[in-house]
Amino acid sequence: MIYLDYCADTPASRDVLARFCEAAGILGSANARHAAGYAARAEMSCAVSDIAALLGVDPSEIIFTSGATESNNLAVKGFALANRRTGRHIVSTAMEHSSVSASLAALERCGREVELAAIGRDGRIDLDALERMIRPDTALVAVSAVSSELGAVQPIAEISGIVRRRPGCRLHVDAAQAVGKVGLDFRLADTVSFAPHKFYGLGGVGVLYKRYGAELEPQMDGGESTTAYRSGTPAVALAASTVPALRSALEELSARRERVAALNARLRSELMRYPLLRVNSPEDAVPHILNVSVEGVKGTRMQRALDERGVCVSVKSACASDGLPSREVLAVTGDSRRALSSFRISLSHLTTDAEIDGFLAAFDECYEVLTKKPRL
Repeated sequence: MIYLDYCADTPASRDVLARFCEAAGILGSANARHAAGYAARAEMSCAVSDIAALLGVDPSEIIFTSGATESNNLAVKGFALANRRTGRHIVSTAMEHSSVSASLAALERCGREVELAAIGRDGRIDLDALERMIRPDTALVAVSAVSSELGAVQPIAEISGIVRRRPGCRLHVDAAQAVGKVGLDFRLADTVSFAPHKFYGLGGVGVLYKRYGAELEPQMDGGESTTAYRSGTPAVALAASTVPALRSALEELSARRERVAALNARLRSELMRYPLLRVNSPEDAVPHILNVSVEGVKGTRMQRALDERGVCVSVKSACASDGLPSREVLAVTGDSRRALSSFRISLSHLTTDAEIDGFLAAFDECYEVLTKKPRL
């Protein structure tokens, strides 16, 4: 098998697994009021403090969840509900993960007004348009730092500057595809979401940074846990295992990115030999993501054909619905057929040259069969 879907999931590193197993030996709920519970709570507190230190924020600003999807739901819905009386307007983009766009759709059904800011051909938000869109009743701007399908990088510092000039408006950043790929100052936003399974940690756990003082209404009932914003028994071992994953992602970011950039450059060069292939990812996208289309071939057909040859790629993000055009590709190209033909190759520093060779050989076969045309 050739795995080229690292933006959907990554293998847990040995350090992560070792830390998980060590922390899993601690018996007791971190919510319990006895010796075992206090030991579990102490382990949880260490994880919170370590993650806060790595991100340069305060431990009180870290909330553990079940994943980035829950973190996005908590941030987007939590802000909107906390400001239900003063802010009914929300600004976002067509580049968001389904956990954000679906949360926004749910809020629309409850009477909120959602507007999508214009996106340029480079996949970036139109900053002038964004500034004009923010109104006195705008409660929230929600953007992804790195888009999950194209790898487009948003100018978070500039967006933050615009939002902070508007009293009462908050900024949520989905950083699920950003951590370990680009540098990001979490303090630029009011909330930031991410999940360690995207950078060689474990699934089933997520993190939400919430800036101190930012109002957020909890989305789960059941009483206070280790934080007032998320009820439930804390997953201590999963929280502890997040620390080595995050540390490695930050410390090794440059080296990993350099390796991936070389792989991406080779792929682009080889794929451009096919006359019906179009590259959808911007030139300055993160190198980990390469989104392409083959004219006249649905992305789902290409994905299935590659899968039959032992190659794993994705059509849109793993959490999106099949059979529909990519919103991101449509937003950037304006071409619905191209958006329907798109698929995503996502790379890792673990990807080998032999795997790239194997992908190219498989793609060549699929291209000839599905288009009836050889490459030039």
